[in-house]
Order: sequence, then structure tokens, then C-alpha cells
Amino acid sequence: MASIPRPERRKLAPDLDISRVVTGLWQIADMERGGRELDLDAAARAMQPYVQAGFTTFDMADHYGSAEEIAGRFVASGGRAELLTKWVPEPGPIQRETVRTAVQRALRRLRRERIDLLQFHVWQFSNPSWLDALFFLDELRAEGLVGHLGAVNFDTAHLRVAIASGIPLVSNQVVFSLLDRRAAGRMTDFCREHGVQLLAYGTLAGGFLTERWRHRAPPTEGERSTWSEMKYHRFIETIGGWERFQGLARAVESVARKHGVSMANVACRSILDEPAVGAVIVGARLGERSHLEDNARTFSLVLDAEDRKAMADATAALAPIPGDCGDEYRRPPYLTATGDLSHHVQSFPAPYQTRADGDRVRCFSGTPWEPLAGYSRAVRSGSRISVSGTTASHGSRAIGGADAAAQTHFVIDKIEGALESLGARLEDVVRTRVFVSRIQDWEAVARAHGERFGHIQPANTLVEAKLVSADALVEIEADAEV
Repeated sequence: MASIPRPERRKLAPDLDISRVVTGLWQIADMERGGRELDLDAAARAMQPYVQAGFTTFDMADHYGSAEEIAGRFVASGGRAELLTKWVPEPGPIQRETVRTAVQRALRRLRRERIDLLQFHVWQFSNPSWLDALFFLDELRAEGLVGHLGAVNFDTAHLRVAIASGIPLVSNQVVFSLLDRRAAGRMTDFCREHGVQLLAYGTLAGGFLTERWRHRAPPTEGERSTWSEMKYHRFIETIGGWERFQGLARAVESVARKHGVSMANVACRSILDEPAVGAVIVGARLGERSHLEDNARTFSLVLDAEDRKAMADATAALAPIPGDCGDEYRRPPYLTATGDLSHHVQSFPAPYQTRADGDRVRCFSGTPWEPLAGYSRAVRSGSRISVSGTTASHGSRAIGGADAAAQTHFVIDKIEGALESLGARLEDVVRTRVFVSRIQDWEAVARAHGERFGHIQPANTLVEAKLVSADALVEIEADAEV
């Protein structure tokens, strides 16, 4: 072991130093599939060789089977490691006590008094409860139960909303690989500007970017035996299919042979060298097999310009994964193990309350101004929906701070939530009217509008106007036809 390179380290925060290859424990859930029982103590003991080799950081979640309990047993035995976990609540309203209960459950499982990094996943941005959850989590961070907060599968727009609203996110865990380059664009630019680091997963595409699958025919359904293989095979189909993917695999294999390393080393090093990436997450099946020595060789690999060009050329031949980071969990095509959300979420409750009155249905977002001034957030009459002028307020909070683009995204989220509550979609919008309080914000607002409506292209008006709220930089009305 002494001759094996030690893993590089990276500070996610002044008091949180992690290995740049994080050991992912999501496969614990796969190992327990079908009711199989693991020896949790043996699995905990299997963490020790990773720590001894310098891979001291482990990533898990509340729904990764017994992963948190295994890590807790490792801690109870005297093991020292950085433990990153996640909270992935069901869609719907979130109360302060619900958040505290979830954090305390994780602390009990991990046998810790403080969670090093708690990462939060959102299923539905059109329901503002995700912001409630983050504000409640930040209260627990200030209380000392959580060391730092991170995001999971946030797109750039909503990472912006959270940061601009004062949530101190230090990381965003997203798919990032030679196969999936979504994070290399706007996400990287935003993270570099705001000091957020990306924790990249899916870097080996469920093992498909390794020698195991290099010279094989497309895997049959029966050969896709793990959830990771089921999931990332959908990515391969999306980028153009198995043969096109093999072009990328050939390029990676060629670079690996040139340097005398594995394809996994090349795939990981290429993403570690991305400017916003803090670490890559490589999955482990604790107690079954270990790739410690191979993982460590990643840190002796230096890719040159020729290597990068070869892989960039191969990547350019692939169809891009659509959308932004995390979209695979929020809109079709659902690039999950099952191709839908059936093994993740049971249902999506309406974001807002509605009330039927004859042939009209009204939607209410809960602002005190709606009953005071006598209006609804939106009203549906037959096939037509009209959404009131909407600003970036949520309860007593002004969401988005002084960032006009962040405010715009949250306003559009509220509009989308109102439409969903009335049985429509954002795609049903036929007209928007946008009012900005400062003319210098027009372009930021217009660009944010374009990100959300570019595929819809409703009729639009954008004008400068003096808005009632001093905190509001933008107000938007919308009309929809179902």
C-alpha cells in the first residue's frame, strides 16, 4: 500500500477537508435488494481499508438502504472519516419539525453529534416547500447539528435561487462524466463565480466506462443487473446508442493504454480536472470487491493536450444529454433505473390550494395580500387560465435577494405551481407580461425568461414599471390555454 499514490484532498469549507475520490455507498441499497440482509458489522469493517489508503470520505443518503447505519457502526468502532449524507423528502409541504426529525434520525444512524455535510434533493421546484426545507436546514446548521449544507441534482437556475436567498450551499452533487457534459456549461460558470464545488457522480457511467464493457455487444436487459447499469444504459441510449458510445470508450481506452492506467482512471481524472469539480464519487460494494489500488492510480495520472483533444473529439460525436443538471429526475426523458419515478416518488401533491366556484376554479398561494386585496393567484375558466402579477415573495421572505435572475426563476416557479394546481403545465402558457423595477435588470430577467420559456415561446411584453414592493425587482403575469 505504501507505494500507492495518496488521494488528493480538497477543502469544501475551511473545516471540511475531503478526499477528491469520495467512496459512494448507494450500492448498499442494491446489495440489499429483494430483502437480502447484509452483515452490517462486516460492511463497517470493510470501510477501514479505504480510510487507511486515504479515501476517508464516504457519501450516502437516507434511502441508500443501511448505508448510514453501516457508517455509524464504523464510527462506533473508532473509525474516523468524513461522512456526507443526503435528505430526500417526499414532495409536499415541509414543516420545521419534519426537518429536525430527519436530521436527528441521520445523527442517530451515523452516531455523530454533527453531520459533516447534509445534501438536499428537490423533486418539484414548482412547490415552494423546497425553500422552506432549506431555510429550516440552515437553522439546524446554525444550531450546530449540521456542519455544512449541499445540494443534490440542482439545476443552475435553482442553485442560483438558493444562493441568492442566503442559503450557504458549499456543493452541488450532479452527474458529470465524459458521457454527460451538462455540468460543464452554465453550472460550472455559476459555481466558480459563487464558490460552490461540484461533487460529480456517474463519472464511470455505472461501470460502462471501464474495461468490463469495452469489447462487448450491447447489454441485454438481463445483463443490466444493477440499478446503476439500468440507469446509465438509458444515458447511453440518449447519447446515440451503444455503437456511438463505443467511440468514446475507444478514445478513453487509447488514453489509458498510453499512460498504463485503467479506463476508470482516465474517466475520473478528466472530470477531476474540470474547474468547478471538488471531487468525484466512485461507488463501492463494501465487502464484495474493492478497487482501492486502481482508484489511487487516478492521482498519478496527468492528462496532456493530446489526451484531452482525443476525448473531446469523441464526446463531440455524442448527442448531448438534454436539459440542465438534475432534469432527468424532473422531466422526460427520465434517465432513472426504471425510466420513470415509480421507485422514487408515489405522487406529486398540488403546490397550492384551489377552490371551485361554479365553472371557475381559483388557486391561492397563501400570501396575506390575496384575501386582503381580494384576488387569487390564478383562476381557471374553462380552458383558459389567468395568473395574477407574481413577485418573488414567499411568506415573509423575499426570495432571490438582489439577484434579478434568481427572482425571475422563482416567480416562474410560482406561476408553474399555480398552473399545475389548476391542471395545466408551463407549456400551456400563451402570453407573459414582465415588469422590471430597474431597467438595468431587463437583460438578466429576459435571459432567465428565455431559459424557462425558450421551448414554449409565448407572446411576451417586457416593460419598466414602479413595483409596489421595494424588494421586488420583477413581476410577471401569465395567460395559459389548456
